[in-house]
Amino acid sequence: MDQDLKDNLMGALEQVVDPELGIDIVNLGLVYDVELEEDGKAIVTMTLTSMGCPLAGTIVDQVKAALSDIPEVKDTEVNIVWNPPWSKDNMSRYAKIALGIR
Repeated sequence: MDQDLKDNLMGALEQVVDPELGIDIVNLGLVYDVELEEDGKAIVTMTLTSMGCPLAGTIVDQVKAALSDIPEVKDTEVNIVWNPPWSKDNMSRYAKIALGIR
């Protein structure tokens, strides 16, 4: 996958906002990787801010919906991983400022 397509996929994922924090999942540092297989299947490797996140299903559905608008994507698989664990260090400068985190 070329860098422009990867950037396009990540840009689409920036439209997915964590409903509890009000910041998108990319700037929160929740998305670890996104790949596109030959058959058009997007594989998103991501985590959540906590293991017991009650909105995990909603976020996964939003990820699938966001990538469905990209013509190259025929299907999406979302892999939720817990290693490496998420921390506030994963957040972008924008997200830290928006949430008042130093």
